[in-house]
Order: sequence, then structure tokens, then C-alpha cells
Amino acid sequence: MGTGDTEAGVRLLAVTFNDLTAAATSGTAPADGAAAGGYAAELERARALAENPRLHHVVVTGADEALPYADLESGPLTDEPGPSLVAAERHRLRLSAGSADHLVGLGARQVLDAHPARLADLLLDRQRRHLLRPTGALARAEGAERGYSATTSLLAPLTVYRAARRLARTSYREGVEETAARLRERRFTEAFGDPYDGTGGGDGPTALEASLAALTWCRPGPAARWMTGEALAEVSLRLEAAAVARPVDATRPGERRARAALARQAADQRVLEQAAEIRNQRLHAPFYDNQVVRACRALPEAARVKPGHRASVLRAVLAGAGVHDLPQGWGAPSHASQTASARAGLRVAVEPLLDLFEAPLLADAGLIEARVVRKALRAAADGEPLPLDGLADLVSTEVWLRRLLARRGTCWTGADAPRQRAAAGGVTPAQQRPAL
Repeated sequence: MGTGDTEAGVRLLAVTFNDLTAAATSGTAPADGAAAGGYAAELERARALAENPRLHHVVVTGADEALPYADLESGPLTDEPGPSLVAAERHRLRLSAGSADHLVGLGARQVLDAHPARLADLLLDRQRRHLLRPTGALARAEGAERGYSATTSLLAPLTVYRAARRLARTSYREGVEETAARLRERRFTEAFGDPYDGTGGGDGPTALEASLAALTWCRPGPAARWMTGEALAEVSLRLEAAAVARPVDATRPGERRARAALARQAADQRVLEQAAEIRNQRLHAPFYDNQVVRACRALPEAARVKPGHRASVLRAVLAGAGVHDLPQGWGAPSHASQTASARAGLRVAVEPLLDLFEAPLLADAGLIEARVVRKALRAAADGEPLPLDGLADLVSTEVWLRRLLARRGTCWTGADAPRQRAAAGGVTPAQQRPAL
């Protein structure tokens, strides 16, 4: 959002990015019913809000150039790698339609919603009655997703309750050691992630599987399944050493997981601000403001785990500001369209991505095997249920390393200047150049 001058005076500029129109022109946008329905519903809600005379509504549509993984060869060097790098061009297209100050709603899920691991916190506080509504909602979602009967779907809340109780009875050290063992044994059956902390994105896990994956102190990331055994063994050893050396952690599991998810998303937000920067434009993410985060954390946990909590809180806040006529479904958008767009982007850019991992720097560092990653990219482009965010992590890190090497530049430091490494240890000497 921003401000724009129109014939009616100065009105607030509302920008909606939508792939629905692109589907009719490019044929590459997602075509599944859930994603198309999500695009259509979101656009209709935006149009309903834009009927306000104080708003000037602009719909930005994109074709192939607006899909994730587009134009990875260009772009600035950010302070660190992040998943936002694979969608930087997509965000830049949307932000370019804004004005000097642009507001985004990123971070609402991590700040307002309670992480699934909060269920274990409620058990520690002996508030079992507050688990009924969230587990019941999960049962309904699981039944609708799998086509189960009401009787069969009753197993979902029981399974979640058992997982939450097990987490509540597991110490931090035991949880970290269990994750280290999973890495060594390459047990990634539950490593699809959950949408709350931004490590989901695969269309394989159901609502139940995602919740069970989140009910842990920590877990392998979605990209772990494509890392080498040596890299996983090194990470597992460091985890075990940290679990032993660190004093007993009094933080509850839900609180720790929520804080870690927020930190992860805030770091990626900084990457996005650098990668998709528009000259003379300031990008604002109000949900990451310190005061907003503190206010959201002050809400009772028993209320935050309720289904639809985020939308009800946002509606109450806007009602206090005089905004009452909000369309149905506002405040809780579906993530099916994002997953479908990511898969469409992979399908369009699969050949450049295969070239990117023909001789990757990550393989030179011993972190991955290029052949394994190329096989995963082909499989994901063909529609296999793989954790797409794991592939985004690998692609963004490889792109960032290449940009880092390309930005070394030249500088006279003397004839006897030592050879300098431009990246972390592990890059082969053939990719290093002496200073001129």
C-alpha cells in the first residue's frame, strides 16, 4: 500500500498481486482447483475492500517472469542467503506498483498465531480443556483433506494430544539429541515442515502430518534430506555438543519454537528488503515491529490456539479504528496458491536450475551431491510431493554464493598480497582469484 494522486485527490494506493490473470495468458500458472480458488477468493476480497472511495485499487498480474525462480542470474548481493532470493523478482514486480511507502502483511502468521508446539505449553500449565477446539478443528481439516468419515477423523485429535503430551514430558536436551540421531540416521519422514515457521511448502504433508512435525523441540530442516552424510554427521555432532554444554533450558517448547520461527522469518524479511529493493521506496512490515510483537505476545495462549484466532484479532483491531465491513474470509488467506506458484516456477525454470547445479559451490564445499539435487529438481518439476522450501533453501544459498564470488572485484594490494578467499572455507582453489 501507498499513497497516490488521482482526480479525486490523494487516496491510499492498494496493490493486489494475482496470478489468476496470468493463467489465462501464459498457461504456466497453477491450474489445480484449490490454488485457482484461492486466487479468485483473494482477488474478490481485495475488490470488495477497494470499493472504499478512499482507496485506489491496482491489480498487478504476472506471467512467467513473475513466478518464483525467475531471473536468478541478476539481483543484488544481500547480507546473507534466504529463501526470499528465489522470489525476489516476483516481489519486485508487485512492489514496483506501489509508491514511496509500501506496507506488507508478512509476519502475521508468526506473530499472531500460536505455534502448534504451544499445545505442549498448555499441558504444562494443566490447561487441557483449551486443547479441545484446536484438535477438533484439526480433525475436521484432516477428514476433509483425506475424505475420511467423522468417526475415522476422530483419530487426529488423539494423535495430536499424544504428541503434545510426549513433547511436554521431553526435556530440551533429549529433544536436541533426538534430532541429532535423526540426522545421522537420515530419518526425514516428518521433515516436510509446517507453514507456521516458513519451512513447509511441499504438497505432500497433510494438516495432521504438519502438526506432528511441529510438536518437537527442534527437527531437521526441509533441505536436510539432500545433504551429504558427512555434513549431516557434522551437524549432529555439534547439536549433541551444544545440548551437553548448554545449561538446562527452562524455556517451554512452544515458546522456544515460536521465538525461533519469528527470528527465522524476520531474517528472511531483511533479505527480501535487500533483494527486491525499489529505488526511493521504503518497505514496511508492521507485524515485525517490536511493539506489535510485544502486544501480540501479551495475548493469552489459550486464546491464540483457537481456530481462526488471527482473523478475529485483526477484525477486532480494525473495528476499534472504525473499519467494520470486511469481506468473508479476510485475514486468513490460503497458502495453497503459494505452493502451486512455487511448483509452477520450478516447472518453468527447471532447465536453468539444472544448469545452476551442474557444478555447484555447495558440492565443492562437501554439503551436497550435485547429482542428487538435480534429480530432486526434476522430480519436483514433474509434480512429486517434495518439500519445496528445502529446494528453495538450496537454490538461494547457491545463488548467494555465486553472487558473492562475482562481487569480489579488483583492488591493488601490492605484488606480495596473499590469495584471499571470497567465500567460506571449502570452495576449491580453482574458483579463487589472486588480487590484482
